[in-house]
Amino acid sequence: MLSNRTRLVIKTVIGTLLLGALVGGAAGLMVLFGGWYNIGATKQHFPYVYAVLEQGMRYSVQHHAQDIVAPRLGAPQQVLRGAAVYRDNCAQCHGGPGVAQSTIGMSMQPAPGPLSDAHQRWETRELYWITRNGIKMSGMPAWEYHMSESDLWAVVAFVSSMPTMSAAEYRRVTAQSPQSPQSPQSLQSPQSLQSPQSPQSQFQAQAATQEEGRP
Repeated sequence: MLSNRTRLVIKTVIGTLLLGALVGGAAGLMVLFGGWYNIGATKQHFPYVYAVLEQGMRYSVQHHAQDIVAPRLGAPQQVLRGAAVYRDNCAQCHGGPGVAQSTIGMSMQPAPGPLSDAHQRWETRELYWITRNGIKMSGMPAWEYHMSESDLWAVVAFVSSMPTMSAAEYRRVTAQSPQSPQSPQSLQSPQSLQSPQSPQSQFQAQAATQEEGRP
């Protein structure tokens, strides 16, 4: 049997937690419906918001990429191909060794980080998953709709080689890499484009819903 004092302590703790949750929820609703949080890309997230989003993203990527088996990477021709793909599709936002991101990348929030140390922060399979699937609400697209499977792994191979790459070597490799072809439609079969999960189908569904809501 619990003593009266112990029951009082338990009730006080539970009451305090419930009150705190109620106050926190009310404050969150006020911020949400009051429109106080600035979602403009000219303002950074508050540090705690960024920390929560960053941690959530890391756990999500680790979970979804855990079953991916990375092939052997690093062949010279594969890295050269990855350099072309990276130069034509990624450097504008992420920059490279000795090369700053473009004004497009600088104008995004959250700001796209440099990838010169990405292989030290992410497993190879995780880099592949991020490249293939993108990151919601970050400006990072799902490149599976624009790149072939071999190009996805090629750009991962190139990113993995960047930590040891000097600025001069980066310029040399990207300069000698051939132009990467841009043929996203040829990479998707008609069946995959009609899938309910494809971006095309989701966009059409969203547009139809917005159209129905108009007077």
